[in-house]
Amino acid sequence: MKLWENNNNHHEDNEIERFTAGEDVSLDQLLVKYDVIGSIAHAVMLQKIGILTQPELMDLKRALLEIIELDKKGQFKIETWEEDVHTKIENYLTLRLGESGKKIHTGRSRNDQILVDLRLYTKEKLLKIQKNLLNLCNNLIVFSKKNKSLPMPGYTHLQKAMPSSVDLWALSFAESLLDDLIFTKSVYNLNDQNPLGSGAGYGSPINLDRELTTNLLGFKRLQNNVLYVQNSRGKIESMVLAALSQIMLDLAKLSNDLILFSTEEFGFFEIPEEFKTGSSMMPRKRNPDVLELTRARASKVLSYYFQTINIIKDLPSGYNRDLQETKEPILKGLTITNSCLEMMVSIINNLKANKQRLESAFSPEIYAADKTFELVNQGIPFRDAYREIERNLEKVELTSPEDIIKSRKSKGTSGDLGLDESEKRIKEELSSLNSEKEKFYQKINSLVS
Repeated sequence: MKLWENNNNHHEDNEIERFTAGEDVSLDQLLVKYDVIGSIAHAVMLQKIGILTQPELMDLKRALLEIIELDKKGQFKIETWEEDVHTKIENYLTLRLGESGKKIHTGRSRNDQILVDLRLYTKEKLLKIQKNLLNLCNNLIVFSKKNKSLPMPGYTHLQKAMPSSVDLWALSFAESLLDDLIFTKSVYNLNDQNPLGSGAGYGSPINLDRELTTNLLGFKRLQNNVLYVQNSRGKIESMVLAALSQIMLDLAKLSNDLILFSTEEFGFFEIPEEFKTGSSMMPRKRNPDVLELTRARASKVLSYYFQTINIIKDLPSGYNRDLQETKEPILKGLTITNSCLEMMVSIINNLKANKQRLESAFSPEIYAADKTFELVNQGIPFRDAYREIERNLEKVELTSPEDIIKSRKSKGTSGDLGLDESEKRIKEELSSLNSEKEKFYQKINSLVS
């Protein structure tokens, strides 16, 4: 039976059943492990406050751990008539254990259950995303070191502008991603609060120990106000998606640069062959499909952010069924962002710069600004120097691009990139992340051991 069914409201309309379940059946399959973890913590708390006996708790825990094993083997499939993961698990426990299985839902609503599942799932996925983001930053730094001071034209309006370098280009993405990390850590902390015990948004007549479940589940803090817990559904997901969108916007720009600069016309970079596909019509044609799909998927993640905020923007306080539709965007947004980061880590790790093509791209007009400032340093007013170079650039003796790049000494320019600072920051962030992961998995493993 469904958890809400009784003899007065039971219906067999399969069309309505399919409509109301929507994508939940397939999406909830991703959440089985997390629902089990939340249920174990809830059961431990129920035993502490006297709802369950110790033998009942042990029976429930064994049965819940069986579910994790069945799910790993693909043998715990949620059916449409079961609606969601919560019903599937409770029905299994009731069938397996009888009366004690019927007690597991005491003091709990599917509303706070799904929030626990999503918070735990999001927390774990954000830890992976942060790790892959830092791995990408590290690979960009390694790539920068391999190509230190290698000249590369700088562009504005997609027209040659000023001398630049490969390491300046690569480190611009590393620094941007590290800013994304600040945003991602902020939403990680917002997500890291325990909603369990809020019920349907108005608490429970039973005196639940919400601090205990907060500790058991490894949440940083308890989400206090039970009505806000329900009102925060979709809100926190949208903030997570906003952070993911920033990561994906950087990956889209990086993809776009690599697609453009690896064309035959530019030839600045060589994308690893394994990340290309061929044409069914044109022999020997190779396409940067992985990068193009990354660019497109940035738009998908951004659309998930807008989907979520548009779903929640006009809702009254308390739970509304509209919120079911915020589940798909967050689950898919997390999956897409992580997979795109993994792909980009591998691409940058195998990316090659073409020194000959890069240097040969330094045509006279790219030196114009530098030559103007040479005259300025001789005491000529800037506007006069500007016009002099504009009229006579072809007559000016050109400096080697390497010398121009190394002559730039302002902080953050190609002659002083602050590479050591970025490396130090990445090292510190990785240490902090590993500590956070260890704390999270210690709590989860103690529940399922």
